[in-house]
Amino acid sequence: MTRKYLCKRTAVPANGMKECEAEGGMKVLVARSGDEYFACQAVCPHQDVALCEGLFDGTVLTCHQHLWQWDIRSGAPRGLAEAPLECYTVEVDGDSIYIASPGALYVGELFSGIAEKTLAEINALARREEFTQGGTLYNVGDPAEDFFVLESGRVEFLIGRDDRTSPAGFMLRKGEVFGWAALLDSQPSRIAKATCLEHSTLLRINGREALKVLESDPASGYVVMRRLSSLIARYLASSGAR
Repeated sequence: MTRKYLCKRTAVPANGMKECEAEGGMKVLVARSGDEYFACQAVCPHQDVALCEGLFDGTVLTCHQHLWQWDIRSGAPRGLAEAPLECYTVEVDGDSIYIASPGALYVGELFSGIAEKTLAEINALARREEFTQGGTLYNVGDPAEDFFVLESGRVEFLIGRDDRTSPAGFMLRKGEVFGWAALLDSQPSRIAKATCLEHSTLLRINGREALKVLESDPASGYVVMRRLSSLIARYLASSGAR
């Protein structure tokens, strides 16, 4: 677990909220309900809209653009909202507010629940990298050697070539894996362009090395590859290709 400073307690109004920027450029929405503080992602999971511009009654957070709603305590969607909010553990130390967050690799769907030793070995392969807004991670046709895990920030995917490209429509959450081609023997090249929409922190992991670790633990390897195929099918069916 890592702890990151957000703001002073007095900066968050009673039954109100404030968008903060944690160390590393990660944007977090802090909400106050009575004497309790809660933290969640700063951007709506459905649209690129700042949640701090919405409404908060001390219990329910409402996105002002489409009136999607969430329970601030759990991040669970209400009414028309479909995707949950990513929530963070809040620590109040004196007059300061912090968030405590596990590593990105441990919270994502792809590696969730696999053998602890195997997950630790994959985590040991990870190299943390930071990219500025507008930074390109890879282009269509680049060699697909590494995959990425989003730790903070936002990444946009463009499908097509040259000036005939279009957004793939993905909005990633912390722990989500992209650059899947590095885990597939049949796909040696990138099929999309990945660009950072804001300052972003990522974990870069070599695909071949990760596959070696999974081959040494067939049970975990089966779980990961089954989830990977499900993730690919889900996103291809809804939005295009990564």
